[in-house]
Amino acid sequence: MSTTSFTPPVLLSRYGGRVLIALLTLSLSACGESTSPASTKTQTGSAPAPTVGIHEVQPQPLVVSAELSGRTAAYRIAEVRPQVSGIVIERTFREGGKVEAGEALYQIDPAIYQANYASAKATLARDEAMLTTARLKVKRFAGLIKIKAVSQEVYDEADAALKEAQANVEMGKATLQTARIALDYTQVSAPIAGHIGRSTITQGALVTGNQATALATIRQLDPIYVDVTQSSAELLRLKKRALGNDELQRSETLSAPVELILEDGSQYAHKGELKFSEVTVDEGTGSVTLRALFPNPEQQLLPGMYVRARVQESVQQQAILVPQQGISRNANGEASALLLNADDEVEMRALNVVRAVGNQWLIGSGLVAGDRVIVDGLQKVRPGVKASAIMIDAANESRDTNSN
Repeated sequence: MSTTSFTPPVLLSRYGGRVLIALLTLSLSACGESTSPASTKTQTGSAPAPTVGIHEVQPQPLVVSAELSGRTAAYRIAEVRPQVSGIVIERTFREGGKVEAGEALYQIDPAIYQANYASAKATLARDEAMLTTARLKVKRFAGLIKIKAVSQEVYDEADAALKEAQANVEMGKATLQTARIALDYTQVSAPIAGHIGRSTITQGALVTGNQATALATIRQLDPIYVDVTQSSAELLRLKKRALGNDELQRSETLSAPVELILEDGSQYAHKGELKFSEVTVDEGTGSVTLRALFPNPEQQLLPGMYVRARVQESVQQQAILVPQQGISRNANGEASALLLNADDEVEMRALNVVRAVGNQWLIGSGLVAGDRVIVDGLQKVRPGVKASAIMIDAANESRDTNSN
């Protein structure tokens, strides 16, 4: 019994160190075998590819427009000036009102012109009477010269007197007509229809024929012109593109549609048409003037107003548009975009950006149909990494669904 009770201590004392070391080694090996594969898998396994929203490039027709600044100008302007001298005895219009063509505006004292007209009329009557006498005399002498009752010299003198009388009558008619015109000019009338401004003279003022100072100014406001300027460099660039690109079509007519944006940012209700383009460049500003014609029935546009006109320049049949959030620029201002290639690998592409069109960029070169431009999730990727793509419209719909 004592043997049995003392055997374990002897064995442990003899083999305890070796057994303990063996047990510890087996335990550590077992732990290493159980944890090593999981640890290795975590360290060597790849993370899931990030998901990015893409925009697939699809060429489309685009109306290329330019927004140009300019000012409104009256369709017609007439400065009212007197054509005869005299005292103004009446003003017959309301300042700031509307007048019709031929409407009386001022009345100049006509007394002296009426007297001149009466004198010219009397002179003409006298000359016509003398013409009648000369005509009868020549007729009488024509019969007498056949029978040699008068000499040829006498007949010639009578015939010359007849021609002189005829000339006097014609001159008298011209003088009478001149007097009639001068008398009519004592009533100063509106040369065109439109809105008349303030009067520069009052009743009782002395005016002079064809004086430098206008009595008033009339402006026709419906329709109305809008004069805008375009830089010669922009015009040259557009023409070069039109010559070098078959897809760019420029209208051969000047009647291109024009939209107007007012000073307060609102859009004018009526559309206009481009009617005129200068053929010379202003040396001082380096710009070309374009003139558009707009209807103005409500008289909303007044001469001299600052406006912005959106002028249609051309139509590009295969335009490439990309959302602005998909385009970035480097420190030098050069544009680029991140794309997903056929292997779903991110790559960077340098682009030539032409202009902004709403919330998109018009691309001149660097992209072709079918390219997939990353427009969402740009912060999650870099060139060379893999990514999974989702159309940006589908991504937006997904977000809207989740939010609801």
